[in-house]
Amino acid sequence: MSVTKLYTREMTHEEWLNARRKSIGGSDAAAIVGLNNYSSPIRVWADKTGRLSAKETSEAMRQGTDLEEYVAKRFCEATGKKVRRSNAIYYNDEYPFAHANVDRLIDGEDAGLECKTTSALSLKSFAGGEYPDRYYVQCQHYMAVTGRTKWYLAVLVLGRDFKIFEIARDEDEINALMDAEVDFWQHVIKDEMPDVSENDDDADVLATLMPEDNGETVELFGRGSMLDELDELKARIKELENRKAEIENTIKKDMGEASEGFCRDWRVTWKTSERKTLDAKALKAALPELDLEPFYKVSKSRRFTVKKIKEE
Repeated sequence: MSVTKLYTREMTHEEWLNARRKSIGGSDAAAIVGLNNYSSPIRVWADKTGRLSAKETSEAMRQGTDLEEYVAKRFCEATGKKVRRSNAIYYNDEYPFAHANVDRLIDGEDAGLECKTTSALSLKSFAGGEYPDRYYVQCQHYMAVTGRTKWYLAVLVLGRDFKIFEIARDEDEINALMDAEVDFWQHVIKDEMPDVSENDDDADVLATLMPEDNGETVELFGRGSMLDELDELKARIKELENRKAEIENTIKKDMGEASEGFCRDWRVTWKTSERKTLDAKALKAALPELDLEPFYKVSKSRRFTVKKIKEE
């Protein structure tokens, strides 16, 4: 096993992004094996093949980056260990399709550290000493590429908790993960889109990749049974939605004008809320000389519909 480094200290942000696109990173790994609710194999493929522009930095991403140093310091305070930045992207000749861009390395140990920041709403993910599967996959990916035998995971749950986990290298897990990654990388090499999944992210990616129709008609050969199933699912969903509405309306009738209701271990609220929106039509009538066109936001989307063709 030969591990090499590409030093990043002198890289621009764009050069760093381009380097990461050339192979699979730790944050990609969980998406590839279907364990990331925020990404999917199709998104990773579209990114690696240059079909997607870099994600805009969200507030959560910004906080995660800004608080990385804080998380590393808290880890050192809690464990007495010392850590250092590596300022490099790691590569392993056994896995030429993969790279590791690690947060920290542990001084005096054959180990690394992954720093995470998450919302208090995610606290239940850590119940009973557990942590999200995507974190585990990311750490195993790093151990595979760097050759290290242990990885620490430090998680700041904003305003609620600070948690530390120790993850041992698992060769069986690494072999399975690397097999999945090499299979995925064939889609990148061949420029073939992976299969879609149930991940909600797939719909967003497909809409981005194919934003407009071309007016043509295609034969959906072999999809008849799938469309039949879709029709049955829609009917079942409609039935469930109707029952849901019936139950909700019954409870609302029971509550009347009350704000809260209780039954056994259930608490129900039905409170007044207020939402203000701009009435463009009324504004135009009041100020006819005002040009509202520059203030309209125009966006395009493709409406997906499925209808049964009636026999004549």
